[in-house]
Amino acid sequence: MTDDIVVLRKYGNEVEAQFAATVLEANGIPAQVIADTAGGAFPSMALLFPVRLLVRAADADLARELLDTAAEPPADE
Repeated sequence: MTDDIVVLRKYGNEVEAQFAATVLEANGIPAQVIADTAGGAFPSMALLFPVRLLVRAADADLARELLDTAAEPPADE
């Protein structure tokens, strides 16, 4: 049995997509970033072909919740 993969979000650049993937992976959700930018040689191609953040369908709801939740401010010492 294989897991279904879904496009969770689309981004205009790889940096934002990689940051989101890092947040998800830090919370135990495997994520993959797919970009059609000729291996980074033409990053402006992301304007026509958005960078995609992929996750397993079973993780999609939790992944959206994690990305949509604002970070808690640091506690004052």
